[in-house]
Amino acid sequence: MTVPRLAPHATTIFAEVSQLATRHDAINLGQGFPDTDGPGSMIEAAVRALREGHNQYPPGPGVTELRHAIADVERASTGLVRDPDSEVLVTVGATEAIAGAVVGLVDDDDEVVVIEPYYDSYAATIAMAGAVRNSARLVLSDGRFRLDVGSLRAAFSPRTRAIIVNTPHNPTGAVLPREDLEEIAALCREFDAIAISDEVYEHLTFDGIEHISIATLPGMAERTLRISSAGKMLNCTGWKVGWVTGPAELVAGVRTAKQYMSFTGATPLQIAVAHALRHEQEWITSLRSGMQDRRDQLATVLEGVGFDLVVAQGTYFVTADPRPLGVTDAAAWCLELPERIGVAAVPFTPFVDTFADEWSHLVRFAYCKRPEVLDEAGRRLQSLTR
Repeated sequence: MTVPRLAPHATTIFAEVSQLATRHDAINLGQGFPDTDGPGSMIEAAVRALREGHNQYPPGPGVTELRHAIADVERASTGLVRDPDSEVLVTVGATEAIAGAVVGLVDDDDEVVVIEPYYDSYAATIAMAGAVRNSARLVLSDGRFRLDVGSLRAAFSPRTRAIIVNTPHNPTGAVLPREDLEEIAALCREFDAIAISDEVYEHLTFDGIEHISIATLPGMAERTLRISSAGKMLNCTGWKVGWVTGPAELVAGVRTAKQYMSFTGATPLQIAVAHALRHEQEWITSLRSGMQDRRDQLATVLEGVGFDLVVAQGTYFVTADPRPLGVTDAAAWCLELPERIGVAAVPFTPFVDTFADEWSHLVRFAYCKRPEVLDEAGRRLQSLTR
């Protein structure tokens, strides 16, 4: 029997919707995974590593070559100098990095701030740590999602140990501007809290908007764990190669928890990701323009069907309001959609609790699919207008 603190997290909406998509042969625009591979040289590097016998445990913190490549990328993107031996930790995806950070650094009854809507694993990992979750929120302002500063300040207290920051933001597709990050940073400094910064979509921002890491703001490098992943950066979500960087004492806390979660990740895949970080930066850059085109393609389809949209500034996702189509229960509608028209989407309901009434009417569609797949999804979605 599942312990009470984890009972609300016994399943995920992604597993549920993907199962329905498979059962009804639906196009899965619910779960955020691409349907094309990453760079060919990375795939070949993995094959070569397998054949050359790199099939045993890697070092606990990660393959040395990968940790050095991550450190170099980190210096280039944030200007922060990282020691690859003490300030870089390779994890089994960003999800493990988040879990390791919370479990390794947050104690019983500490408070952790999340910003609603939030990626569902945040609440589960806070529950694993026996901590208390407090929520701030995003609000719609001038056509984009922004941080509600009043709710953020109300969520902090002397018991606040950490805040989980996510930008570019899943599920809304928002990219938090510097002004919002400065508000978070000021409260972290005031309450001596750490920032666990989920930046897995850092390279997927659109329309000239640039991602800013909270770690680069004054007084934040020493209190921020920065989390990223090859999955979103290199179209290899199934490889589950993520990492966390930050001050050695904070990374040590993550490592203490992580070593009893997975111990290590796949050696040949780490070697291949190291190759890609060294040699495929042009591919990583080109992914942004291609994904922006797919965002525009799906947005055009959804607007044509009659959805109200908030156009994504980054990530894989667009926020859609189906109420103009007569939908009154977005969660139930999403569970019916795969069988009804052969398209899967995810409701916002699992991403909110304190501010559920403000978000539960919304739906998330993923556009990280081939153009022809999005075309077919568009044809199926048109049936909603008949």
